[in-house]
Amino acid sequence: MKCFIVLAGLVYILLSSATLPAQAGTTEARVRASQKLLVCIWPDYYGITYRNPKTLQLTGIDIDLAHEFAHDLGSGVKPVFVDSSFSRLIADISNGSCDVAMFAIGITAARAEKLRFTKPTLRSDIYAITTKSNRRIKEWADIDRNGIVVAVAKGTYHEPVMREKLKKASLLVADTPFAREQEVESGRADLFMTDYPYSQRMLATTDWARLLSSPTPYHLTSYAYAVKPGDAKWHARVERFVEDIKRDGRLMTAARRHKLETIVISE
Repeated sequence: MKCFIVLAGLVYILLSSATLPAQAGTTEARVRASQKLLVCIWPDYYGITYRNPKTLQLTGIDIDLAHEFAHDLGSGVKPVFVDSSFSRLIADISNGSCDVAMFAIGITAARAEKLRFTKPTLRSDIYAITTKSNRRIKEWADIDRNGIVVAVAKGTYHEPVMREKLKKASLLVADTPFAREQEVESGRADLFMTDYPYSQRMLATTDWARLLSSPTPYHLTSYAYAVKPGDAKWHARVERFVEDIKRDGRLMTAARRHKLETIVISE
């Protein structure tokens, strides 16, 4: 009997030990063990996660905050930035290319079916960029008229929003944000729709762009971080980081550094 009890105890210990890798295999534990936080970004997002084409340096509110998150996860943990885009975002999160997406991702119903969002950090309305030489577009009310061509970037939330809102103007869906800009600069489209951070890029980096904003809220969208569904503990950890940076002021400090304080959600 004593031998049986001892044997049973050994079996229990072995079985318990076999479960340890699974328990330690959570995203947070893996990040700490590897000391690498894989962060999906869109490197063309001015003020958010922008890679300077000349210096290749990454700057933006979510670059700063990714460093803060890595630091909070443990000594020695560093962010590793993984280039993504809005059209590739769901695939990149789903296949494990990154642990978290941190590039001001607009919360939409379609994305929420595939991703798990944190509480939002920013909120932006939709803005329009046209050329200084365009005589047909003088104010916001001129956008939805017969003969006007409105460009949007494929995969952004502007595509479904404008498809629904436009009644008279034509919608042109460009494969990339850069293609969207080219359509407008060349005159093939009258304007393109974007958000506050990207509109600031156009004003800062071009000499042809003119900004149009709606006199009343047009379509406010909240932005957050996103993770793969199924790891509740990891989602809770990212959520706690968002709560921390709102409470201790790091979110607002980073926003002011990149001139985005007007769209911060601090509560």
